[in-house]
Amino acid sequence: MRLIEAQPELSQREIAAALGISLGKTNYCLRALIAKGFIKARNFRNSGEKIRYLYVLTPLGIEHKARLSMAFLDRKRREYEALRREIEILSREVNPPEGL
Repeated sequence: MRLIEAQPELSQREIAAALGISLGKTNYCLRALIAKGFIKARNFRNSGEKIRYLYVLTPLGIEHKARLSMAFLDRKRREYEALRREIEILSREVNPPEGL
C-alpha cells in the first residue's frame, strides 16, 4: 500500500518487480485490495496511447494503512523492550557487580 500511495502510476508488472513477487500474485492482491475498498483503479493513458491503470488509495485504504502501521510500530516497540531487558540480563551475567 505504501508503494501504491507513493507511485500510483506503476503498472502491475512494475509493482510485482518492486515487491519481488509474481505478476499473478500482484494481480490477486490488487483485486483483493479493490474488493475491500482500500484502493481504486482508474484508467489513464500513458505517452504511448496505451490505456493503463492508476491505483489510488481510498480514504478507507489510508485509514487501514495507518492502522497497520500503528500495529507494526507497537509490535516493534514490544520486541525492542524485550530485547533491551534480555541484553540487560545477559550483561549482568557477563559482568556481575563487584564484590560477588
